[in-house]
Amino acid sequence: MSTRSRNMPRPVRPWRRAMAVAAVLAATGTVLAAAPQPAQAALPPQTIADPVHYWNDVLLEVIRREGGGPGPMSRSAAMLNLAMYDAESSYQLKWKGKITSEPYIHAEKYAGWLEGPDEEERVIGRTAYNVLLGLYPGQTQYLDARFRERFGSEPTGFDLLDATVVSKMVTQMRDARNGDRSDNDQVYVGDNKPGSWRPTSYPDMADPGCSRDSQAVSPFWGQVKPFALTSGSQFRPPTPGLYGTYEKLLASDEYKRQVEAVRSAGADKPTTRTPVINRTADQEAAAWFWANDEDGTYKPPGQLLQATREVATQRRLNTYENARLFALVATAMADAGIAVRDVKFLTPIDLWRPVSAIREGGLDPEWKPLLKTRAGVNVTPCFPAWASGHATFGAAWAGVMKRYFGSDNIAFTMTTDDPQSPVKSRSFTSFSQAAREDADSRIWLGVHFPWDAEDGLALGDRIANHVYTTKLRRL
Repeated sequence: MSTRSRNMPRPVRPWRRAMAVAAVLAATGTVLAAAPQPAQAALPPQTIADPVHYWNDVLLEVIRREGGGPGPMSRSAAMLNLAMYDAESSYQLKWKGKITSEPYIHAEKYAGWLEGPDEEERVIGRTAYNVLLGLYPGQTQYLDARFRERFGSEPTGFDLLDATVVSKMVTQMRDARNGDRSDNDQVYVGDNKPGSWRPTSYPDMADPGCSRDSQAVSPFWGQVKPFALTSGSQFRPPTPGLYGTYEKLLASDEYKRQVEAVRSAGADKPTTRTPVINRTADQEAAAWFWANDEDGTYKPPGQLLQATREVATQRRLNTYENARLFALVATAMADAGIAVRDVKFLTPIDLWRPVSAIREGGLDPEWKPLLKTRAGVNVTPCFPAWASGHATFGAAWAGVMKRYFGSDNIAFTMTTDDPQSPVKSRSFTSFSQAAREDADSRIWLGVHFPWDAEDGLALGDRIANHVYTTKLRRL
């Protein structure tokens, strides 16, 4: 990720001297307190008051447009929100005299005599725009339009803040993530044993996007450098290691109980061998509410970022508080995405999905999971079951939220992006309740076993505790 040359100061005659100053600052890092500020037009009317909320809203739309796996999305969210947090910390340090929590990388007490108009907004927004531009160059037209919507000006226009603080915030985040192994395109090769994950290419469930091992989504994301953890395996759940081999796993009584639990709760429709579905109407509604599996939705990390905004608005957080909350949430979810991929692909057991266990285990050759595409084709995610990503993301989010607000028992309402959900909002009395339902929803959709949910919840909360106690700490 890098700041485009088109965003660097351009010759504007009345500010030629200011631009020369900016160039010196950018090239040498010299702090020059006398650097003049250019005049800024008033911001146009805003429908989203807080800049942190605005740029996360922009990110969610980019996710809908780009599609893909939740790991890269959560990485982008962390880079965006941590850069915005350090930019906001820089503004607080410069004009409010202090910061109340640690920066993630560095807060810059940048040059300037007097605070410029809308300076907090400009520091955050110009940082966010450039981070997103580096991550999603294919969305340039959309990002430019959202910049103009926010500022009423072109992103190519001169702003001295680019040289004094914005470029530093963007560059330090780019440098921190260079070489983090997120570009690993190594191809996955399955274990090809009973119990091991395989594409679900049954004739009545044909998925052209998941017909070969090599199409497994983000198989080596567990090796990506985390944002707060020491490694993706730092909090690896013990369960896979308890069995060690597929043969021992499939022979265990617990495995048989797990298969039966999802067989009855997660079936799409009754069959001759599975005549009863043990799932209530509300559980089915919850299953679809939390899904967000298809491209075109904001996916699981996006749903939780949206919930963060809804809670933050309800609690009336200011911009600095929002920046810290979103940075903590995004960091925990980014590391959750890494850690859960470690469990799925880098442990001895790459566990097959329930449909494979039920069909190939000889229990019911007609069984299908509830999860299906908008076209009505039953599908299952193209990666191993153990552990649940939804559960891990949900617990990481809930763990940060309850620690940030000092209480788990906060009532809130959140929304969904899934077009097949029969309801568009659900209300909860605690963050943990929401995370629990998120985890269980994957069993009701027929794509996870109960222990996938349990291990994901435990993993996510341990990540949240580590992030909250080691990053962005109160001073």
